[in-house]
Amino acid sequence: MTFYIIRRILQALIVTLITLSAVFVIGRVVGDPVRIVIGIEAQEERIQQVRDQLGLNDPLPVQYWRFISGAFRGDMGDSFWRKEPTMPLVLERLPATLYLGVVTALLAFPLAILLGATAALKPHSWADRLINVTALGGVSIVEFWLALMLILVVAVQIGWFKTSGYGGAEYVILPALTLAYKPIGRISQIARSAILDELRKPYIKAARAKGLSEKQVVFTHALKNAAIPIITTTGDEIATILNGAMVVETVFGWPGVGLLTINALSRRDLPLVEATVFVVTGMIIITNMLLDVAYTYLNPRIRFQ
Repeated sequence: MTFYIIRRILQALIVTLITLSAVFVIGRVVGDPVRIVIGIEAQEERIQQVRDQLGLNDPLPVQYWRFISGAFRGDMGDSFWRKEPTMPLVLERLPATLYLGVVTALLAFPLAILLGATAALKPHSWADRLINVTALGGVSIVEFWLALMLILVVAVQIGWFKTSGYGGAEYVILPALTLAYKPIGRISQIARSAILDELRKPYIKAARAKGLSEKQVVFTHALKNAAIPIITTTGDEIATILNGAMVVETVFGWPGVGLLTINALSRRDLPLVEATVFVVTGMIIITNMLLDVAYTYLNPRIRFQ
């Protein structure tokens, strides 16, 4: 167990290092950050002065080491836009994104598993077809279009929820529903397929022979053993939720990391973009590690190696 956790931590560090390296290279390829900060009309003497201040005249290996070591110390430099350290700015917005993500997960994951199990309970029925159509819509729909439609219909015309802002249920429900629809579609499809595979196995025949109802067979026996592919897909969908938060937070004016990233990109604030990428990458890696540990508790046949 201990060796497995250490190995996963080392793998996470390698993935983080690769991600940071890619961010470093892209940041140097897209253009001169100095000209982005002070404008293309600035005098060459002023440009060189700012480059010296930012350490951009140092050799690339020196810049790379300073960038990587700073990232692991939590120091990603100062924001060009806000003129203050980037990591406190990102961490200040992180609770709002986590709040939205948790509400989305609580809406999406139980509902998706319930829909998948219901579809598997009565395959080829009208309920199965309706759930499959709903799942296909979730997989195919564009999030910003769905967000605009929810604002127009549910918030503006019906008046049930707020169109933008941060707060309780009246603010979080619409952005959470927007983010939840795609994971509901994908996870429900995986759950249906995995449960149907389990229903063909001998132990299910034994459970039916004992007189258990079909609901007990599906929800008590088949669903538990179908958990591994469902959990794997759930891990992927957590990354989808975090990535989709950029668009959804922008549409709904939700003050999270996603909206901060969009604002940083629009202002070409490279250090702030790098900080948001670092934090989101860390969240995804930690989530996947926790899911890996959960596998052994869901399926005793899996051992840490």
